[in-house]
Amino acid sequence: MFDIGMTELLVIGIVALIVVGPKDLPGMFRTLGRFTGKMRSMAREFQRAMEDAADESGVRDIHKDLKGYSNPKKYGLDKLNEAADSFDKWDPMKEPRKKGSAGSGPATQALSEERREKAEKFKQAAADRAQARRDREAATSAADGPATSAPAKDTGTAADTPLTSEDDKA
Repeated sequence: MFDIGMTELLVIGIVALIVVGPKDLPGMFRTLGRFTGKMRSMAREFQRAMEDAADESGVRDIHKDLKGYSNPKKYGLDKLNEAADSFDKWDPMKEPRKKGSAGSGPATQALSEERREKAEKFKQAAADRAQARRDREAATSAADGPATSAPAKDTGTAADTPLTSEDDKA
């Protein structure tokens, strides 16, 4: 409560010795001791009265009930927490699929092959359209002559090319 160190107590004692005098100093300390004892007993009595009032009003019973409700083992929440922890630690990229699992049957493999073929066809069509566009740009720049600037170099990505070619529109 009070942050009084040894040096502060020594200074207080010296001042009390000078002010009160050596003759009355023991009586003063005795009176001070009785006063602090009475204050402590009053504080203990107040604390007991508050605890008794809490017992009578049922606060302790409510406290016990609330502690019981918050006990995870009582409601099986400990297993739920374990499951949540294992789910948080799970990384789908680290664990390969087992061959016997439900997602790797023959139908799934057939769909995977079909999607792979479609993706290859799409890449090939995009590459063909890009090459055709490059050829048209080269033919256009050759027809214009050397006075025009050279066309920007194409990076060859399919993202810049339209999905339908001019041949498809006709």
